[in-house]
Amino acid sequence: MDLKRTKAADTTKTYNRNELDVTTDNIYETISILAKRSVQINEDIKTELFEKLEEFATPTESLEEIFENKEQIEVSKFYEKLPKPHAIAIEQWLQDKIYYRHTDTDASE
Repeated sequence: MDLKRTKAADTTKTYNRNELDVTTDNIYETISILAKRSVQINEDIKTELFEKLEEFATPTESLEEIFENKEQIEVSKFYEKLPKPHAIAIEQWLQDKIYYRHTDTDASE
């Protein structure tokens, strides 16, 4: 996932309900799909952040070293400025980048 190129809103944005549920014809189903995708995006971001911060971890850190690690601070600031996972999920949904299917109807066919 390329987080630098996402065009998701950084702040709160109001979306037209009719644009969101065009694909499913059910706003609750759309919200459920977006919530699941948001959790996936959040887990990806969290894993990526922990991997990058793990590079800076040393077994014997003193309190002074923690506050003076500029690279670690820059990495943390980058991830703090990213759009929220739900905003990324909505942007992906509107661009038709999210695949979903009904597992209950697929099993019966």
